[in-house]
Amino acid sequence: MSDESPQKQTEVTTDNALPLILAGPILRKCSGSEITLWLALSQPISGQFELYLSGDAQACFVGDLNAGEHIQLGERAWVYQVTLRGDFPVNQPLEYQLVTEQGLLTDLVPELLYESETRPQLVIKTQADYVMHGSCRNPHYPSQDSLVAADDKVAALPLSERPSLLMMSGDQIYADHVAGPMLDAIRQVIELLGLRDEQFEQAPVETASALYQHEFNFYLRDKILPHYLDGGEGAIERFPKLESWLRRKVPVFSSRESGNHLISLAEFVAMYLLVWSPTLWQYVDSAKLQKSNFTHSNRTLEPQWQQLWQAEKEQIDLFVSGLPKVRRLMAHLPTYMIFDDHDVTDDWNLTRGWEQAAYQHPFSNRIIGNALIGYWVFQGWGNAPETFDDRFVSDIRQIFVQQDNEHHDAVIQRLYKFEQWHYTIETSPKVLVLDTRTRRWRSESKMNKPSGLMDWEALTELQQSLLNEPAVIIVSPAPMFGVKFIEMLQRGMTWLGQPLLIDAENWMAHPGSANTLLSIFTHSKTPTNFVILSGDVHYSFAYDIKLRYSKSSPNIYQITSSGIKNEFPNALLRVCDFMDRMLYSPRSPLNFFTKRKRLKIYKRDPDTKGSHRLINRSAIGEVRLDEQGKPVDIAILTAEGEQVSFPPTKL
Repeated sequence: MSDESPQKQTEVTTDNALPLILAGPILRKCSGSEITLWLALSQPISGQFELYLSGDAQACFVGDLNAGEHIQLGERAWVYQVTLRGDFPVNQPLEYQLVTEQGLLTDLVPELLYESETRPQLVIKTQADYVMHGSCRNPHYPSQDSLVAADDKVAALPLSERPSLLMMSGDQIYADHVAGPMLDAIRQVIELLGLRDEQFEQAPVETASALYQHEFNFYLRDKILPHYLDGGEGAIERFPKLESWLRRKVPVFSSRESGNHLISLAEFVAMYLLVWSPTLWQYVDSAKLQKSNFTHSNRTLEPQWQQLWQAEKEQIDLFVSGLPKVRRLMAHLPTYMIFDDHDVTDDWNLTRGWEQAAYQHPFSNRIIGNALIGYWVFQGWGNAPETFDDRFVSDIRQIFVQQDNEHHDAVIQRLYKFEQWHYTIETSPKVLVLDTRTRRWRSESKMNKPSGLMDWEALTELQQSLLNEPAVIIVSPAPMFGVKFIEMLQRGMTWLGQPLLIDAENWMAHPGSANTLLSIFTHSKTPTNFVILSGDVHYSFAYDIKLRYSKSSPNIYQITSSGIKNEFPNALLRVCDFMDRMLYSPRSPLNFFTKRKRLKIYKRDPDTKGSHRLINRSAIGEVRLDEQGKPVDIAILTAEGEQVSFPPTKL
C-alpha cells in the first residue's frame, strides 16, 4: 500500500491515469464448448481473446473481447464477462492472450506469468481428479493467506498436474467484519472510480455519501444499523425469571464485529476489487486517517479503536503483499464460487424470525440486497453464465446507470425470489454446488428455531440429479456431517431460545431437512462414491461414512477445509475435539440418540503430532480422486506451505 499524498490521489482520478485492468482476468466456467473470463476495467475495452495450443505461434481460436456482457459500475469502472463458445481442446496444455488497443495482457500485467511462461496457461480437464477447495478468507485475520501458498504450489507443478479447478465454497469476503483500514480504502476507491451514490429509506443517513461523513462511520456502524425486538420465543416459558434478558432489542446484523459492516452497493463493489487484485491498492493512502490523528468528521477515534486500527493495518499490509499471487492463481485455474453467510452478513437467513425482521425493514433489506447484487457481479455470474438471461443482466446494469430507488428495490426483490444460485460443473464425476442460504426449510413451529439449510423441494431436486450417477462431488458450504459435540452445543442454545449466539446452523438442526438428506444417502440408487466438500467452520477434518447394517453401503466422504484465512478459537476447539472423541466414537451408544443413527462415521486422524482430529490452521484443501471418483489423497495445504494429510481409516 502507498502512503502517497492527497494531491497524488487527486491526480489519478483522470480517465486515462488508471491501468486498464483493475482486477482479473479470472478464469471462470471452462469446458470443451465454453471459456468464461471475468475482468474489471477502468475503461471500455476492445480487442481479441486468443487461445493457443501450448508452444504454438498460431492461435487455434480467436474471439471478440466483447463476447458476452459488460456492466459499467462507475465513471471509471467496468466489469466484463467474456463468454467464448467453440470447440476447445480438452485435457491438453493451452495458453491464452488478450490483445487490446492498450497492449497485450502479458505487457499490461506481466506479474500474471509463472516462470518460463510467455502466456498464461490452462488445461480444460474433463475429469475432476484434483480439486483445490476452501472458504472463509478474512483479509485482516492474523495469519497468512493460503491462496498464496496455493499459488506457490501450482507454480511448482507441471501444467498437466495442476488442479482441475479451484472451488471457493463461501465467505469470499467478510461483509460484516471489515477492518478499519479496509473500510477507509473502500471509501477512497469509491471516490477514485467514481462509484455512484445511493439513497436510503428509514435510515439514520439519507445517502451513502452522508454515511462516510457520519461520526459513526468507523467502528460504530452497529449504532446506526437496524434493530428489532427479540421475544426469546420458547425460552421465556421455560425461564420466566429471565424474561428481561431474553426479551430485548437486538441488532438485525448479529455479527459481534459489525462496527464496520458494509452498507452501500459501492462499498461491496470496492471491497471485491480490493480482495481480488493488488492494482487499486497502489492508489490508496493507507495512512490517511493516521495523518489526521485519527480524526474523522470532527470525531477522534477512541484509543481502543486507534490500537485496533494499527493491529489491523499490519495484517492488511500482509494481505495486500500476497494479492499478486492470488490474482495469478485465479488467472490459471478455472475458479468457481458459492456464497455463505459472511458474503452477505452473519446469520443470513438462519431463522424465520431473523428473515422477518431483516426483510421488513427497508434499510436492512437494502443492505442485504446490495450484498447479493455484489455477489452476482463478482462471483455468481461466472459460475453458470447461461443461467442469467438478458433481462437479468439488464436489470442489474440499470441499477448502476441511474439512481432509481424504485428500480433498485424491485431488482432486489427479484433476486430474493431467484432460485438458481446452485449449479453443476459437468466434469467426471460431476460437481453439484449447493445453495444452502436462499431456499431454506423454515420452521413452522417457532420463529427462532434454525431453518433447514435446504427445503424439501431443493433436496428433491438434488436427489433427482444424483440418481444413477456412479460418483459425485457435492459442494455444501456447511459440512453435512459436522462435529457432533459442537452440534449438541448449538442445539442447547436453540433450546434456550438464543440460536444466534452460537450460530446454531448445521444440516441436522432441522428435522425435516435432516431426515430428507439422510434418505438421499440411504437410497438404493445413490452414487457409489459420494464426496462432500465443505468449509464454513474455520477448522479442517475428514470423515469416512458408511451405512449401518448394510453390505452394499455407498462410500461417503465428508471433507472439510476452512478457513483460507481464518481459524477457530483454539482453546475452545481443543475442548470440543476432546469431548467429541470421548462421546461420539463410531461405537458410542450416544449415536443412537442422534439423527445420524443409521450411519457409522469414522473420523480420520491427520498425520500430525498428538491426538487432534480437528486441524486449526488457515489452509486450502486438496483432494485427489481416482477414475471412479474415490478420494485417493485428502490433505490441506497450510498458509505456511505445510501439507497435512488425512490417511484412510481402517474401517
